[in-house]
Amino acid sequence: MIFRELDKINSKEILPGYTVRFVHSERMTFAYWDVKKGSPLPEHSHHHEQVANVLEGEYELTVNGETKRLVPGDVAVIPSNIPHSGVAITDCKLLDVFAPVREDYLGTTE
Repeated sequence: MIFRELDKINSKEILPGYTVRFVHSERMTFAYWDVKKGSPLPEHSHHHEQVANVLEGEYELTVNGETKRLVPGDVAVIPSNIPHSGVAITDCKLLDVFAPVREDYLGTTE
């Protein structure tokens, strides 16, 4: 399917405070997150490259031990297998893009 309407994609709470809608292409996964203020993201890593973008609100992201408070327009590029974690400073909307496709998220919300 070429065109999608984001508001018509089912959302799912993946972690407490983290609700997501996924769009998958042949080689990438786009994750549109709604995150509640104060919700932590435990440290983790994965083989996927990730680009994290804050669309609304403020989010504190730690990548490989370096912490930065991100605001709309800020982007973080997270290489494969690098530990990262975060916490929502305010309610926020985030967009994460993963390559290759997040196989573990296929079929989760579509």
